[in-house]
Amino acid sequence: MPKYLLGASILAIIAASPMAALAADAANSANVDELLVTGTRDTSGVEADKIGSSVTVITAEQFDERQVRIVSDVLRDVPGVAVSRTGAVGNLTQVRIRGTEGNHVLSLIDGIKASDPFFGEFDWATLLADDVARVEVLRGQQSAIYGSDAIGGVINYITPTGRDMPGMRVRLEGGSMGTYGGAGRIAGYSNGLDYVFNAGAQNTDGYVVAPGGSRNIGSELLTASAKLAYEVTPQLKVRGVFRVTDTNADTNGQSFLPPGFATDSPGSKTDAVNRYGFLGADYSMLDGRWTHSLSVQGVDATRDDETDFVHTGGDKGARLKVSYATTFRLDRGELTQKFTGAYDYERETYQNTNPPGAFAADTTKRAVENNGFVGQYDLTVSDRGGVGVAVRYDENDYFDNATTYRVQGFFNVTDMVRLRAAAGSGIKAPSQTELFGFNASAFPFVGDPNLKPERSEGWEVGGDLRFDAGRVRLGATYFDSVLRDEIFTDFGAPIALCTLPGLPAPTSCSTTRNEDTDSTQKGVELFANARLSDAFDLDVAYTHLNAKQEGVQEIRRPPDSGSVNLTWHASADRAYVTATVRYNGDMTDSDFSAFPTRTVTLKAYTLVNLAGSVKVNDTVELFARAENLTNEKYEEVYGFQTPGRAAYGGVRLRF
Repeated sequence: MPKYLLGASILAIIAASPMAALAADAANSANVDELLVTGTRDTSGVEADKIGSSVTVITAEQFDERQVRIVSDVLRDVPGVAVSRTGAVGNLTQVRIRGTEGNHVLSLIDGIKASDPFFGEFDWATLLADDVARVEVLRGQQSAIYGSDAIGGVINYITPTGRDMPGMRVRLEGGSMGTYGGAGRIAGYSNGLDYVFNAGAQNTDGYVVAPGGSRNIGSELLTASAKLAYEVTPQLKVRGVFRVTDTNADTNGQSFLPPGFATDSPGSKTDAVNRYGFLGADYSMLDGRWTHSLSVQGVDATRDDETDFVHTGGDKGARLKVSYATTFRLDRGELTQKFTGAYDYERETYQNTNPPGAFAADTTKRAVENNGFVGQYDLTVSDRGGVGVAVRYDENDYFDNATTYRVQGFFNVTDMVRLRAAAGSGIKAPSQTELFGFNASAFPFVGDPNLKPERSEGWEVGGDLRFDAGRVRLGATYFDSVLRDEIFTDFGAPIALCTLPGLPAPTSCSTTRNEDTDSTQKGVELFANARLSDAFDLDVAYTHLNAKQEGVQEIRRPPDSGSVNLTWHASADRAYVTATVRYNGDMTDSDFSAFPTRTVTLKAYTLVNLAGSVKVNDTVELFARAENLTNEKYEEVYGFQTPGRAAYGGVRLRF
């Protein structure tokens, strides 16, 4: 199998997690799962209970107990998050937070901005889970910290350092739909050197996606990474990360035919290769009270598409980002003040690689540059409360400059009651396809270089209750946001706009525009985490969402959704069983088999999964899981069937 041979041969370079490594010293003296690296530009991180914004952490232990293989699946257990996959594993997977669009979520992999510069968002289908990982999901507008994309929130997928989780792990498994795969990890820490090497792969024959069809939609997914960090002196550390993902997947077009007609798309597939890199250095002064961080990161993304066994499309996108951040901490009794400044330079390039045809593709290579300036102030009063303010100014060479802000705070009324609140603004810069289009085919999309960034403002208030020395925690949040200047595709634009010299006039034309109307997102998020006993853990999440565009419910955003995870542990953690129940309420979608396009309702569904593991000894662990136990029939995207009941099993070795 060439994918497996490739995975075994990849020896990538450098690095501790680009942001997690910055907080390594603090993590050594605190539970790493309680330390956030996502909600601040302060390189030392922030404790989870000292931030006013809503945040959820899926820990490495929970990753293991739920046997996560596709990272997007576990995001369904996070309040405010909706996931939709267009077909089988490996096909386009979008994640929405609090009713915003998929491209309104800033996605990070070990702190690296992961979105494809061509599409302007991250395709979660391309991220196969490492054997050990955690996820931080920060909800609400965060553009004052991160700039464009962070309207709905930020998702940071983090793999642990060698110091956090040393040793060697190997996992092999197989199961339904001809699925087999595995993962390997080698990590450790010695004489100031922190090293981690990861590799994983999954191959599946898939299942029939098209209603009335017969073609299985399969995929091959590969991921490999290497990370190193070195402590040159107690004050100076260097670090970096390199990751490669390769997603080779069959695809099936959305139905343009009435229901009941077979819509198989034989010979259709996509191959997406993404390379992520990071290099950084951190220097501390004045006994750690003044820190500096300089980093360079980049993304190189390529995609090739086939239709009827012929190469019909492709694209390339690259991003270079240079950042500098400095934080000065001032302690006065119970008061701790932090003053942070940051600068980001970002350059994105884009090129269409469609092959020549009757209508020649526009293969012009274009670039957009952005400079971002951040100022951040945080004040905490012991463990009783704190406030934070951040302001960012983005200067862009193609579209309007933008200023964004964020304010947040928390207050511990008692040891049991914690109140929190946050407000802020967010922006989403126009993508390169929205600015310039992507081809000159019979149905061209020309784009609009005069677009403005989309803008969002919102606020949230919430509270947490803690019982039994923190073993039980309940939380509730109300949020309210509005999106302005939303970018829409304008079908039926004037033909002259799309007609190029020397080429025949197209049969139709599309472009983009900023819409004057507002989109609103309001809702309630609830969660409960409880250590019911030494044997049982319970995690519950629920979201009620009201997301509307001009009074009409937004598609693929269920008004009601939730999940329950109950885990039983045997004594000495020799075994566990986890039951997962996920509910997705009725939601709307678009039916392209009708003209004009009509809105349809996708019925509610409930999925039940069961996972378990037994440790034979300290080295050998046997595991198994069943997904969709009740064989529920449902759709996440209209016209794409979903998998039925499936079972998997395997072995994990630890050394």
